[in-house]
Order: sequence, then structure tokens, then C-alpha cells
Amino acid sequence: MAGSPSPDRHRAEKVSIMRFHISTIVVLLVASCATSAYKQETVLELKARAELARAEDRPGLYIEIAERQLKSADELYTAGKVDDARAAVNDVVTYSERAHDAATQSTKKLKSVEIAFRKMAGKLRDIKRSLNFEDQAPVQAAADRLEKLRTDLLSRMFGKSK
Repeated sequence: MAGSPSPDRHRAEKVSIMRFHISTIVVLLVASCATSAYKQETVLELKARAELARAEDRPGLYIEIAERQLKSADELYTAGKVDDARAAVNDVVTYSERAHDAATQSTKKLKSVEIAFRKMAGKLRDIKRSLNFEDQAPVQAAADRLEKLRTDLLSRMFGKSK
């Protein structure tokens, strides 16, 4: 004899759907945490690999590190972590200088390094415009330093031969 469905039937369906959504959210959170940890390991691994790389491969590796640190700095400034963002901006300048030195020593990839400097300096200026006044100076100094490095590369590529 078929009777009317139990009043808890709809409640049970809602609970199972809610459990599914919660477990999906937990899985996504774990995956995003693992991805962010992987990015940090990748930057550290890139730094180690760049130090051991051949001279002609170093400019590209240093530029990749600088670009990743620039992206990280932008995200950190957005999240309000100013001190960490400043450290990332300092890394951008440090690894840009290393890329400049490696490119001028090996005379390889001068053009690609110059283009990367131009793009990163522009991104730094964009970041600066979104910051509080007191946080703008280090970012502007980094953009200026990248422009100096870029100008030096341009003069090496197109300047007079000595």
C-alpha cells in the first residue's frame, strides 16, 4: 500500500545537496592552497636553477623570476600586505639587475630583456597609481631603476661602438 511520502524526504535531499556543496568547497580550498604553495616553490626552484644555468640561459630565467615577483607584489599590495609587497618589488629590481648583467655579459637576449623591462616598468607605474601616497615611493624607485637598466640596454644595442 502506497502512502504519502514521509515529511523528512525533502529535508534529506537538502542535507545531501548541502554536504556535496561543502565538500566541493573544501576540495577547491585545498587545491588553491596547494597551488599557491607550488608557485612559491617554483620561484625558489627558479632562483636555484638560474644560479646554476649557463650564461646565455640566465637572462631569461632572471626575467621570469622578476615577472613572477612583480605579479606577486601586485597581489600582495591588493591584499594589503605592504611589507611583503615591498620585498617582492625589491626582488623585481634585484633579478632585473641580474638579467641586465647576464644579458650584457653574454650579449644574448638583449632585445627580449629590454622589452621585459619596459613592460615591468609600466606595470610598476600602474601599481603605483593604485597605492596610498606613502607606499608609492619604493614602487616609483623600482620603475625608475628598470627604466635606467632599459636605457642602458638600448644604448648597448643601438649606441656607438667604442
